[in-house]
Amino acid sequence: MSVVIITLLLVIIVLQLVMLYRHQQTCQQRDREKALQFNQFEAYHYLRDRLQLTRGIPYTTDWSAAPDFLKLIAGHVLQQRPAVIVECSSGTTSLVLARCCEINGSGELYSLENGAEYAEQSRHTLARYDLSSWGEIIHAPLIPYEIDGVTYQWYELDNLPDRSIDMLVIDGPPGFIQQHSRYAALPLLFDKLADGCTIFMDDAARPDEQAIARMWCEQYPQLNNHYLNTERGCALFRVER
Repeated sequence: MSVVIITLLLVIIVLQLVMLYRHQQTCQQRDREKALQFNQFEAYHYLRDRLQLTRGIPYTTDWSAAPDFLKLIAGHVLQQRPAVIVECSSGTTSLVLARCCEINGSGELYSLENGAEYAEQSRHTLARYDLSSWGEIIHAPLIPYEIDGVTYQWYELDNLPDRSIDMLVIDGPPGFIQQHSRYAALPLLFDKLADGCTIFMDDAARPDEQAIARMWCEQYPQLNNHYLNTERGCALFRVER
C-alpha cells in the first residue's frame, strides 16, 4: 500500500511540475508577444512623426511590411540618400520610401507590382499624400524566366528604366506562387546594381528566404550579407564590386 501511495504522490508532483512549466512557457510567450507589439507600435509612431505623415500610415497585418522593417528602410534612405531605389512589390513601403525621397529632396523610386489592382491602389496612396512625383508604381505582371534550367515567375522589366540601382527592396513576389519566388531578383537585376548598393529582403525568417540568401551568397561573392532580427526577419546585403 505504501508503494502505491508513494507512486501516486510522485505522479501528482510530476503533473504539478508539468503544469507549472507550461504556465511559465505561456507567460513567457505572452511577454514576448507584448514586447513585440510594443516595438511595432513604437516603430509605427516613430515613422509617422519622423516622416510627418499626419494622416497616418495605411497598414494591414496580412500584406503590409511590419513597422520595424519600414523603420529600417526609412532610416537607410534618410541617412544614405540613394539616388535610385527599386522595390519589388508595392504598398506601405512605397509610401515610406517616396516620402523619404521627398524629405531628402532627391531620389527616385520605382516599384514593381504584379497586380494591376494593387498597383492602382499604391498610385492612389502616393497621390493622396502628394508623393506621385517621388515614386512610380510600375504594373509589372509576372512572366516566366528560365534561370539555370529552372523557370521562375517574376516581374516583367520592360517598363523599368535602365538606371543604376543604389537600393533594392525585395518584398515580393508572394511566397505561395512558387518555391524560391524571390530568387530571380538578383540574377535579373544584379548587373544594374551599383557598387555599394544595399539590398533589403523582407520575411527572411522564413526557410524559403533563408535558402535564397544562401543561394545568392554562393552565386555572387561580391555580396556582403548579414541577418537582422526584425519581426519577420530581414536579410541585408551590400554589393562590393
